[in-house]
Amino acid sequence: MARPSNRDRVLDAYETLLVEGAGATVTLDAVAEAAAVSKGGLLYHFPSKEALVAGLADRLRSRAADDVAGLRAAPEGPVAYWVRTANSDAVSGIGRTYQALLGLAGTGQAAARAVIAEVERGWTTALEELIADPVVARVVRLVGDGLYLEGLTGLPGAGDDRALVQLLESLVRR
Repeated sequence: MARPSNRDRVLDAYETLLVEGAGATVTLDAVAEAAAVSKGGLLYHFPSKEALVAGLADRLRSRAADDVAGLRAAPEGPVAYWVRTANSDAVSGIGRTYQALLGLAGTGQAAARAVIAEVERGWTTALEELIADPVVARVVRLVGDGLYLEGLTGLPGAGDDRALVQLLESLVRR
């Protein structure tokens, strides 16, 4: 497996610090230390904290675009895809990036709020295009959001959602 680039290591470290609760108080020094890069190496890729937030926002945009493409191409259909990935991606990949930016948005970080709104619109638009009834599309969307939160909490029983998929698919067919 290829070693991640210094840029990716810095973003991974920043994400981890945010998810673990450092929030807006995280410093560039702390990110450099967590990423095991020099401060100069961090500043080469991200010359400011704003650039670091922008890098994380770009990561979320890219991961969300890949997710929307997966949703549109899913052989199992949009409902099954949405339910399956909502819970399974909660603590890694896109879910972790989303969680990090959500934490920043909660501190008043406008760029974080803006990218979250942007990716939310992308998911909503895709579901509304794939599910004819906009109310059912919203219900499917909200169920996925709830499953994402359930995945973050690690509640027992999370993950076996076949009955839920069947119920939602029956709503879509109606």
